[in-house]
Amino acid sequence: MAKDDGRYFDDGFFDFLSDLKRHNDRDWFAKNKPRYEADVQAPAVRFIADAGAVLRPLSKHIVADPKPFGGSMSRIYRDTRFSKDKSPYQTHIGIHFSHDGATKEKPHLPGFFVHLEPGEVGVYSGVWRPEGPELSGIRNAIVAKPAEWKKVTKAPIKMYGEALKRPPPGFAADHPLIEDLKRKDFIGPVDLKQAQVTGPGFMKDFATACEKLEPLNAFLSKAMGVPW
Repeated sequence: MAKDDGRYFDDGFFDFLSDLKRHNDRDWFAKNKPRYEADVQAPAVRFIADAGAVLRPLSKHIVADPKPFGGSMSRIYRDTRFSKDKSPYQTHIGIHFSHDGATKEKPHLPGFFVHLEPGEVGVYSGVWRPEGPELSGIRNAIVAKPAEWKKVTKAPIKMYGEALKRPPPGFAADHPLIEDLKRKDFIGPVDLKQAQVTGPGFMKDFATACEKLEPLNAFLSKAMGVPW
């Protein structure tokens, strides 16, 4: 649960991540692990546990798992096997409220994501890198329901992600929504300020952002053939 004043995160959360960015090595982290557990991991777990009740009215299929390992909170440890950057730790915290229909075969389904990094905070919805029938379903839905698509992607949502350089096969280059049809990612962010995260109203700000983003998730879920 939140502290008595309604806060989940304080300045210590972002201070730790800033320090980790300057000292991204195993010796430093080992010495400061108690700080990580108290200032970063514990408040994130508390937030996730309470966020489930906020998300349930938007969709019964969204999962808020407050386990410190293997749950909604991202790992602090980086997978460096295939990366030129061998820094062992993430310098941000990601919280992924995933769809309960996600599987190994179909891992990318609409959900909510919170990005917490010094100087960069946001709440995201949508789906990253859908493939095959799901991707075709989204593009066909955009063509079939252009007014609805425009409505669910209007401000303050600014669609984010990678896109094809050329129109996908079967879609005209002069289609009014061709830039959206070229997308490989269908992600909508709502930007927040760091002061909101450390303030007493963060859960309310998070809920408001998710309410704005929910129509995008509902559109994508229907287009992909999954319940929302």
